[in-house]
Amino acid sequence: IEGFVGFGGGFVGVGGAGAVVQTGLQATVVGERGKSDRIGAMGSELAKRSGLCSGFVIMPDHVHALIWFPEVEQLSSFMDVWKTQTSRSIKNLNRSEFGNSWQHVPEAAPIWQARCYGFNLWSRRKLEEKLADMHQVPVRAGLVEHLVDWPWSSARWYEERKSVESTIQWPSGMEFDEKFTVR
Repeated sequence: IEGFVGFGGGFVGVGGAGAVVQTGLQATVVGERGKSDRIGAMGSELAKRSGLCSGFVIMPDHVHALIWFPEVEQLSSFMDVWKTQTSRSIKNLNRSEFGNSWQHVPEAAPIWQARCYGFNLWSRRKLEEKLADMHQVPVRAGLVEHLVDWPWSSARWYEERKSVESTIQWPSGMEFDEKFTVR
């Protein structure tokens, strides 16, 4: 599948050549607002670049997503902007939530790991495999019993056609098959 790449603290898909990238958070994001901020920032930055999100899982300390860009070599700049936006948001949220206990953290302290690790997704089979695998992460971590119970995931869209905080789309020529399941 030309154009898919992964990013995140697990797997994430992004690309105009396609790859899965990995990066983790160095600070935990608290609650629904922190995770929602990450999803919202991802969606708005993808829209600016005509990118698509085919799936995501936001964990307390990392992110998994499959994203696609119509042009190659957009992943690095996308990740730079997305990490900058979410770092600011995470720091502000943690300061408001934890007050004095967060004040000892230097302003310049990194929120995200410095690097991303990625690999290309070149087939529909591999894309579906990565989607199914990343949606199981909250279950394997013992956070929920069923993958659709994790509120910061696209699993509900795939399994129940329920809305999630990001628009789920597949690129032209790779339209979503209604029979596909992430279970």
